[in-house]
Amino acid sequence: MGGVARLARDLGHQVSGSDANTYPPMSTQLESLGVELHEGYAATNIDQDADVVLVGNTISRGNPELEHVLDKGIHYTSGAQWLAENVLQGRWVLGVAGTHGKTTTSSMLAWLLEDNQLAPGFLIGGVPENFGETARIGETPFFVIEADEYDTAFCDKRSKFVHYRPRTLILNNLEFDHADIFNDLAAIQTQFNHLIKTIPAQGLIIHNQTSPALDGVLDQGVWSETASFAGNESQWQAIKISADASRFKIIHNKQSFAVEWPLIGDHNMQNALSAVAAAHHVGIKIEHSVDSLSRFKSVKRRLEKIYDSEQLNVYDDFAHHPTAITETLNALRNQVGEETIIAILEPRSNTMKRGVHKHLLGDALQSANKTLIYADDNVSWDISDLESDTIDAYDETSALLAELTKLITPGSAMVNTPCHILIMSNGGFENLHQRLLDTIASL
Repeated sequence: MGGVARLARDLGHQVSGSDANTYPPMSTQLESLGVELHEGYAATNIDQDADVVLVGNTISRGNPELEHVLDKGIHYTSGAQWLAENVLQGRWVLGVAGTHGKTTTSSMLAWLLEDNQLAPGFLIGGVPENFGETARIGETPFFVIEADEYDTAFCDKRSKFVHYRPRTLILNNLEFDHADIFNDLAAIQTQFNHLIKTIPAQGLIIHNQTSPALDGVLDQGVWSETASFAGNESQWQAIKISADASRFKIIHNKQSFAVEWPLIGDHNMQNALSAVAAAHHVGIKIEHSVDSLSRFKSVKRRLEKIYDSEQLNVYDDFAHHPTAITETLNALRNQVGEETIIAILEPRSNTMKRGVHKHLLGDALQSANKTLIYADDNVSWDISDLESDTIDAYDETSALLAELTKLITPGSAMVNTPCHILIMSNGGFENLHQRLLDTIASL
């Protein structure tokens, strides 16, 4: 919704908005654009002269602002529908869908187009470091969008991506997630089937051949051209040259293209592969995309290093699903070898709060030498069930930070070798990141 606000502002509209909590980087970005932000919801936040109110998908009946809009008969719509009607109509939309990797892959794809003079518009659920902003209108018909399967609004329970009607579609992967709105994997597959029905016959679906759940979607019907990636028999393949995937080869039509770039991890290698395939669909040569990847700077909060010293490094990452946690930790492990990794995790997504994937977390965290997990009262399961020789659970961030401080104090066994602290959360984490940096400064 912050990105939608940015696009509306760029189109010349006066924009204000409300959220339960506002925090950087989105809050500072919007404030710099002159978007008025309200923390908390109140009917008085709605301008009586508003031409339209965009209702986000976290808003439900009983919200004071929504009730005011309904009572006063103010025109409202969803963010996704407003985008479709005011931004995406008539454009070549490149959508990136899937359970994991949407933000990073969308950022890569937007950069490939930008670096090859196609000046795309984009809407991404993060801050691509090559752009420093989550959204822009763009100067050409091309528009890259992170195509989210979450529902659209209180009045429209279809997935948001059904509104976007891409011509080029990446299907990165598919697993069960969003347990607050989907009963099972089949329900998500149905929404992906709806999305595929919107792709024109001359459009292209780029799909991960190693994701069985996507096979189930494609088996329901495909009316467009397709291209596979990641599998041994795929049209697009990637082969690692270095263990951490900072160097790899792209194989397409029996041609090989060497990539050397700043990112690490098998997951990012596959993200890059799908982005290059999508860029190829709009006419960018593979060798040009490979050159552009060498200048890709990743995304804020995706294994972002926020502290760097000879003995201690701190990273911020958005991972919250067990698969994403596994991939992120494995990427870091492949880069740092036998050095110490301390994982800090907040299971904050609705699915994680419900404990749907709790049985997978122990294995997901195996690459860390030590893990500290924090859960507040909104988590409906007992995180102490995960405790082991390498995993500790906390219900207060102050207690977690105190233990972490002991672990990284000079002389501790954890910092006998270089130590890497990986903080994983899809929220603000009670400002733990900055509190840790302040603590490090005082050691």
